[in-house]
Amino acid sequence: MRRSSTTVESNQMTSSTTKNRAFDFTILSLLLLGVLFIFIATPSGLKPLLSNPRPQCNCSTMYEMVVYQDELDEVLAETSTENKTVIIAVVNKAYVEGDKSMLDLFLDGFWIGDDTQGLVNHILIVATDPVSYNRCKFLRLHCYKLETKGVDFAGEQAFMSEDYVKMMWRRTLFLGDVLKRGYNFIFTDTDILWLRNPFSVMSANETFDFQMACDSYQGKESFTINNGFTIVRSNNKTISLYDIWYSKRKEYVGRNEQHVLVQLMQNGLFQDLGLNVRFLDTIHFSGFCENSRDVGLVVTVHANCCTTISAKLADLTIVIHDWKRANKLSANEISTFKWSKHKACTNSRNN
Repeated sequence: MRRSSTTVESNQMTSSTTKNRAFDFTILSLLLLGVLFIFIATPSGLKPLLSNPRPQCNCSTMYEMVVYQDELDEVLAETSTENKTVIIAVVNKAYVEGDKSMLDLFLDGFWIGDDTQGLVNHILIVATDPVSYNRCKFLRLHCYKLETKGVDFAGEQAFMSEDYVKMMWRRTLFLGDVLKRGYNFIFTDTDILWLRNPFSVMSANETFDFQMACDSYQGKESFTINNGFTIVRSNNKTISLYDIWYSKRKEYVGRNEQHVLVQLMQNGLFQDLGLNVRFLDTIHFSGFCENSRDVGLVVTVHANCCTTISAKLADLTIVIHDWKRANKLSANEISTFKWSKHKACTNSRNN
């Protein structure tokens, strides 16, 4: 009886062990099938978790790292349009201070102008002193600090004063540097109101290398230039122009850059360089020297023929009121529109 009982117990243990092994094999098989299923069915977004952890270089999808030469290179890239055009204005302390500064009024023009608000994104404010630079940064504009050792450009510069002439030549050198970096520019004095988008006027002919506004314009053979508004394309011809222009300051001591440019024009430099030049009609690019003949076509209004900042501010504010008044007129009424007189600027010249 004891031997029979022992045999039964042995058989039971063998059967139990066999069942356990079968169960373990089944579990292991299921686990292996599960891992295989996960590997096959896992979305591509998760597969890297199961792949080689070392990074793989796919050069076709790598981002290009842009390396700028300096701060100017960086701010030009940030400011320019798709075709590498930037709007440049130069300011100093005198142009950013006061209850209503010249810079404030300049920006107001873009706010009230026709299709001009978006252009603010492409304006580079070049500040000649810390106060104007800090004001620019506070307004969250594109800003660049133009430093000139040993010269203080902060105050209001009287026309043709020694510091005024130095500032104009420093500006010329800077604009030539912009061209050498491959950027086209529209340079604008800050005492200019942009009432329409000038790109609409420019788009008809993109072959001009150099375009400049005028104080007066009676046709292609009779005009007086004003260097306060220029449109320049970057190419070898315009780079050479600015290099030669700036170098001539030593031959014309005490003369401002505009006077020297007139001399270079008369001496045939534009023809020698093969420049395609246009001088802009005051019907589009007007000023206080000569009002636009048609408010329906005017693009800019320049407070030229005016000697003080306070006078410029007073009469440009009236221009803004005139512009708002003109926009309320009917098609029949617009033909009789007249600009208000620039009384403050007239008085500034007489005093």
